[in-house]
Amino acid sequence: MNTNKHIAILGAGESGVGAAYLAQQQGYDVFVSDFGAIAGHYKKQLQDWGIRFEEQQHTEAEILKAVEVIKSPGIPDTAPVIKKIKESGIPVISEIEFAGRYTDAKIVGITGSNGKTTTTSLTYFILKNAGLNVGLAGNIGKSFAYQVATEKFDWYVLELSSFMLDDMFSFKADIGVLLNITPDHLDRYDYKMDNYTASKLRITQNQTADDVFIYCADDAETTKGMQGNTYKAQLLPFSIEKQITPGAYLDNDNIVINTTQEHFTMSINDLALQGKHNIYNSMASGIVAKVLELRSDTLRDSLATFKNIEHRLEFVGKISGISFINDSKATNVNSTWYALESMTSDVVLILGGVDKGNDYNMLKDLIKQKVKAIVCLGKDNQRLHEAFEDDVDIIVNTSSAATAAQTAYHLATKGDTVLLSPACASFDLFKNYEDRGDQFKAAVKEL
Repeated sequence: MNTNKHIAILGAGESGVGAAYLAQQQGYDVFVSDFGAIAGHYKKQLQDWGIRFEEQQHTEAEILKAVEVIKSPGIPDTAPVIKKIKESGIPVISEIEFAGRYTDAKIVGITGSNGKTTTTSLTYFILKNAGLNVGLAGNIGKSFAYQVATEKFDWYVLELSSFMLDDMFSFKADIGVLLNITPDHLDRYDYKMDNYTASKLRITQNQTADDVFIYCADDAETTKGMQGNTYKAQLLPFSIEKQITPGAYLDNDNIVINTTQEHFTMSINDLALQGKHNIYNSMASGIVAKVLELRSDTLRDSLATFKNIEHRLEFVGKISGISFINDSKATNVNSTWYALESMTSDVVLILGGVDKGNDYNMLKDLIKQKVKAIVCLGKDNQRLHEAFEDDVDIIVNTSSAATAAQTAYHLATKGDTVLLSPACASFDLFKNYEDRGDQFKAAVKEL
């Protein structure tokens, strides 16, 4: 027990409140501090559990008493309170790092700039279908710490952001998956791609020869970042450009997975998730399944029947022959590129929000090919106008999901697709990307 040991938790969202519960269970004296307002349901949980907390301030004297600080992934190292904590020599860790100390479960850790929520959900779906006692956590669902405190799973599938990985030190993924690395959150990494790449590759830290690292051999930043490094884990790459053994590759229209088990093959036309990016996602999940020696018929059935997560290329409905798709989770340019790449009709594209220093050049060719009009949804749309005014005939500004949906509907004709895939964060007009997606779906239903 850790009686009389103080632990401070910064941020009272899902991860912070879950960490607080686990820390209390482990005998710590817990103090939760949130610089903003705490959501009502989280506040009630803390009150019900008798955990001390504060909101809309950080009482430094209380925080600096801690033997360790668990911080929300959203708090940057440049925050004044974090600087003071580190100057005081107090370790700062993530909720994932903390929770990992108190479970013997095996871990599948999945990271990447794009596709990690889909791949994490798909991998969990496959493992659960195969009868494994498995939990789903990380950037998705109930916090890892809360589940460690309240459940007894043999396996966890964790979606891990770079922000989480930055504050993980002793934690180890038994199976680590890195989907891709594209520019995102560079404001947190001194605008240096090498720093961001190094953060993503922390998924491999502490791995041994008994572990597995699955990665995309077609991803330039990943392969560049891996050069010169040695990896103790078994490497299982996947590619749609070349044949790879062991690993996964594309043979005509068939995915081939070859680990220590027999070959697994499946036509990409039978996958529940369509589009080039989802071939990669399905390959990554499929390799995990074969590493665990799951039955091929179970894997095939799971890959064919999986339903995608909310807010990721989610079909909302069809009105007057116009399809509406909610891809609000596309908070960076690369996600929007993947969404456009999978479109087979003319598109009215809804873009915009908080620009994180985006480079829109990679979208230009697809926008010229597929997009007939752009509806901007944000407080400041100037950079979108500058980027695309020569590529489409119509760019209009809106400042609410309802107006954006109505405007896009009027600009579209029968057979077109209205695609909300913003390429930007949502915090200028919405609470988060879920709120943006929910408001868009509600607006479509009102049309």
